[in-house]
Amino acid sequence: MTALDAPVVFDLASTSVRALNAELHDPTAKHYEVRSPQGAHAIAAGVDAELTVDVRGHVGYYCAGMNDGAAITVHGNAGTGLAENMMSGTVRVTGDASQSTGATAHGGLLVVEGSASMRCGISMKGVDIVVGGDIGPMSAFMAQAGRLVVCGDAGADLGDSIYEARIYVRGAVASLGADCVEKEMRAEHLAELRDLLNDAGLPHSPEEFRRYGSARRLYHFTSGNTY
Repeated sequence: MTALDAPVVFDLASTSVRALNAELHDPTAKHYEVRSPQGAHAIAAGVDAELTVDVRGHVGYYCAGMNDGAAITVHGNAGTGLAENMMSGTVRVTGDASQSTGATAHGGLLVVEGSASMRCGISMKGVDIVVGGDIGPMSAFMAQAGRLVVCGDAGADLGDSIYEARIYVRGAVASLGADCVEKEMRAEHLAELRDLLNDAGLPHSPEEFRRYGSARRLYHFTSGNTY
């Protein structure tokens, strides 16, 4: 790596998250390295440029929230709300993520190499989420669009009140939520799953997964739903 290629370094042991995010919102470089994050919240939130951001350590709440175009990697674990409302770009966590990972996210690719806690992908609106391990209960609750890939097991009430998102699970599913059912894996699903696994850098075979989605019973009002 030449001096021109070297990242701009922000050490949060001596610099504030506010100063870091101000630089990322009006960048003077293309590559940044964040050291000593020490579980701070909202690191690299609101980035809307094609930047590379490497965070060397664990982060707190809402890291990479609203990301729109950046490639953000957390070399550690992440707290609640990772990549919430992400629009585009990529976010990767090499460890585990807490609850509400990828909540309401509209686009881009979100990869958690470890496991994610409950409500992973809640109300997702077009994002692709790939989890290398397990996910917790109530994941993909009211998921509207996008794909959720789980290479481990899924907790209870998976896909409760789901719309048109697709869920792929390699391991066991504790239970399915309202209107979520297992569906046929056709050639098109195997192909898209293969691409997602390749993009995430995970070695699994698509044939090892099962697909889940909406039974479409909750789309329309019926007299039986009155109170």
